[in-house]
Amino acid sequence: MKRSSVSTGGAGRLSMQELRSQDLNRQSLHTPQTKEKPTFGKLSVNKPTSERKVSVFGKRTSGHGSRNSQFGIFSSSEKIKDPRPLNDKAFIQQCIRQLCEFLTENGYAYSVSMKSLQAPSVKDFLKIFTFLYGFLCPSYELPDTKFEEEVPRIFKDLGYPFALSKSSMYTVGAPHTWPHIVAALVWLIDCIKIYSAMKENSPLFDDGQPWGEETEDGIMHNKLFLDYTIKCYESFMTGADSFEEMNAELQSKLKDLYNVDAFKLESLAAKNKALNEQIARLEQEREKEPNRLESLRKLKTSLQADVQKYQAYMSNLESHSAILDQKLNGLDEEISRVELECETMKQENTRLQNIVDNQKYSVADIERINHEKNELQQTINKLTKDLESEQQQLWNEELKYARGKETIETQLAEYHKLARKLKLIPKGAENSKGYDFEIKFNPEAGANCLVKYRAQVYVPLKELLNENEEEINKALNKKMGLEDTLEQLNTMITESKRGVRTLKEEVQKLDDLYQQKVKEAEEEDEKCANELESLEKHKNLLESAVNEGLSEAMNELDAVQREYQLVVQTTTEERRKVGNNLQRLLEMVATHVGSVEPVHNLEAMFSSSTKIVKPNGTKLDEFELGISQVLLGLEMNSDLKAQLRELNIVAAKEIEVGGGRKLIIIFLFPFLN
Repeated sequence: MKRSSVSTGGAGRLSMQELRSQDLNRQSLHTPQTKEKPTFGKLSVNKPTSERKVSVFGKRTSGHGSRNSQFGIFSSSEKIKDPRPLNDKAFIQQCIRQLCEFLTENGYAYSVSMKSLQAPSVKDFLKIFTFLYGFLCPSYELPDTKFEEEVPRIFKDLGYPFALSKSSMYTVGAPHTWPHIVAALVWLIDCIKIYSAMKENSPLFDDGQPWGEETEDGIMHNKLFLDYTIKCYESFMTGADSFEEMNAELQSKLKDLYNVDAFKLESLAAKNKALNEQIARLEQEREKEPNRLESLRKLKTSLQADVQKYQAYMSNLESHSAILDQKLNGLDEEISRVELECETMKQENTRLQNIVDNQKYSVADIERINHEKNELQQTINKLTKDLESEQQQLWNEELKYARGKETIETQLAEYHKLARKLKLIPKGAENSKGYDFEIKFNPEAGANCLVKYRAQVYVPLKELLNENEEEINKALNKKMGLEDTLEQLNTMITESKRGVRTLKEEVQKLDDLYQQKVKEAEEEDEKCANELESLEKHKNLLESAVNEGLSEAMNELDAVQREYQLVVQTTTEERRKVGNNLQRLLEMVATHVGSVEPVHNLEAMFSSSTKIVKPNGTKLDEFELGISQVLLGLEMNSDLKAQLRELNIVAAKEIEVGGGRKLIIIFLFPFLN
């Protein structure tokens, strides 16, 4: 969420910094930034009212007690060290990439690329700067002259915290200048983005709206607090260090806004005091027992272990109780059966006793009964012996049964232990495949209690064994194949070692050759260095001599140029005079010819035989014949000779051609325009 903070002070400046911020690694100073999220300030562009353009960032005018901020929007007498890594090529390339992308995306009229921005000319820089500054001031036009003063001044007015020298404007593309220039342009791009983003957003608060929108962290911003912040910041910028009046005013307004009850505040203060005392007491307890938490954790761990042990013990007791309940039920059934038999025997005895009481015995019957009694006694004795032997045999069988049962239980325990290791039990184990391999031994079920497990356990186990044997066979075959491959690899490794040994020998030879070449190269480099040093000295001498000769030649050139100007003026004046004299001479010749015998028409003769050579309408070639005139039948009298001398004629020769006729040849000085 973006917050506007517009100062209403007398200076009319626009603040873009956090209140009392001291962090120099913020977006406006550390460019480029990948995230474009303006946080403070709203820019406003006013149309300039004078010839000089006004910056979109108001310029701060402070009094005697004001402070110098470290941020670029305020002037500072101290030179701020640039925290950006301008010597890092990667950082400069990133700045150039940002500049190129911004120009391309925003419709820059000229073609631009990463290559062309590596070392641009002054003309290209001025075009780019004018294009960028046009976003902030659309009516701006860069002046034709003194741009080296205009551009640094604009950056300073915009609040750029680092100075740009005038000399850097002449060498924009130089390696020592371009990093500072491109960093300043990226900073200007950041200002443009902040200005554009804030221009699109509506104000945070409407009139009469005490609350702003909720930010990403869930905080509701109050307009009262924003006004309080603005006033405190203005007071701070004028040199104040305490804000008791603003705090008291804000406190009273907040109480009125939230309808704060003083009694509730007192109760809350009392609760706060009690909580602070409780916190202090807990802190003291923590200091007295620094390892209490660790001891409680150990106690908790031990108690959890005891709980697990007790749970296991309870499970064993429950299983044992279930077994005892089963045995008790069996004994109850046995007692009921024995009671029924006893009741039957009692009824039988009663019946027999009635029979005995009702019958009459004779002596023979008594003897017979006694005899039967003796026989029965013998039978009883014999049966008693048989019973004892049977009981002994039963005891032996019970011992044998107990041993067999113990053996079976031991084997079952080992079976279950092994099955758990093999993940066969319980039924949902990894290797059970849905089969139930658990065997429950119940001796009371009879001799066939384990027969059912043959089909339940043996058949699935047989299938698993077959599958495992197949997997083992596959693994053995794979192992044999891998062993063959390993043997082949060992053979290849042996051959490779031989090749490596040979290559090492060749490398050693090459190293020796390399060392020899290096020594030769070092010697050659040393020779070259000596030659280079001598050449440098010779070059310096030549440069000094050339510079001296150049200065002398320049002085001579200036003197010659001045003399040339004087000669041009002189020859121009003389040419004008000679033209006038020539005109008078021609008139005199015409008069003289008219007074002497007319051989030809003088005017036609002059037009046909007089020739003035003036190539291209500029000037005659050096020492070229300016005018040649053949005068036939004329005598060179004293007046004509005087006129020729006035015209600076080089030579005039009179030649006899026969028949009383003479030839006069006139050579004139070449004239220069």
